Amino acid sequence: MFTGLFDIEFRFEKIDSNGDPLVALNKIIDWELFRPDLEPIRDKERKSNAGRKPYDLILMFKILILQSLYNLSDDSVEQQILDRLSFHRFLGLSLGDPVPDSKTIWFFREALSTDDRSRLLFDKFNVYLDEHGFKARKGQIVDAAIVQVPKQRNTHVENERIKEDKAEEVKAEWQPAKARQKDTDARWTKKHGKSYFGYKHHDDVDVKHKIIRNYSVTAANVHDSNEFEELLTDNTSADVYADAAYPSKERIEALKELGWRPHFQRKGTRGHPLNEWEKQGNRTRARIRARIEHVFGMMRQRMGDTVIRTIGIVRARTKIGLRHLAYNMSRFVFLSGANV
Repeated sequence: MFTGLFDIEFRFEKIDSNGDPLVALNKIIDWELFRPDLEPIRDKERKSNAGRKPYDLILMFKILILQSLYNLSDDSVEQQILDRLSFHRFLGLSLGDPVPDSKTIWFFREALSTDDRSRLLFDKFNVYLDEHGFKARKGQIVDAAIVQVPKQRNTHVENERIKEDKAEEVKAEWQPAKARQKDTDARWTKKHGKSYFGYKHHDDVDVKHKIIRNYSVTAANVHDSNEFEELLTDNTSADVYADAAYPSKERIEALKELGWRPHFQRKGTRGHPLNEWEKQGNRTRARIRARIEHVFGMMRQRMGDTVIRTIGIVRARTKIGLRHLAYNMSRFVFLSGANV
């Protein structure tokens, strides 16, 4: 079967008529914005000028954004780029251009992980959002979500030693191949009576735009409240919202002294149930706090933000950071009037 001169153009017209979200993403985001923060990666990669010319940094970065938006593995994103015209167009590739293989994609993401460069890219884009009229407004909401990783099959003694911060000693006793496949940074935690193994991302979202303004990544056993103060960011409002896991008398007083207006969910105790006024206050605050649940819901449903298949907290930070950046990009396009 022969391809006609305009067959691909006709196919793109059909794709666009059904709505290609990547077109809007390409149109509204200045991808060259990220090149200065990506250049150090190329400096590390290139040991000589021999061999194949490396893939463009922006091309590789956009592949990681595709991965994050559509919850694709390295093998899957390679296959999808080969198979989907919309991915080709988003990446600026023609049908005759070479496509990075899964190993190349893995190495590029590893390079991002070495100095938490995904965080630099996230912060750069947040400045870009501010400059384009989307400053943080109407207060901020703080919450955390668990991200699971594959469970480890360690002995009870090994797990106890890892909990005692002796992970390096335990790994030294394993064969190198085994040690590379073991995540000794992740931890167990319980939520609503169910056990989870992995990490947490702690997020700060502004009330007005539902954009993630700040985040941190910890082991899953770190209590939500431990990261609270470090997450707070500049906002046009002093209002701060969080659930019942965060408040303490000392925290509330400290926040007020710093000029914040804390709005924490109240929790009844045995013998001291909430009165009607307190319950009504919880309902009022919950309507605003729900906005961060919208963010988490979108990331869970579209980006698979309940599981990551990485080893170690360094890689987890990169994977989660890229998801947060991809979410903010899609949110920016939506707020600008084009749906992604």
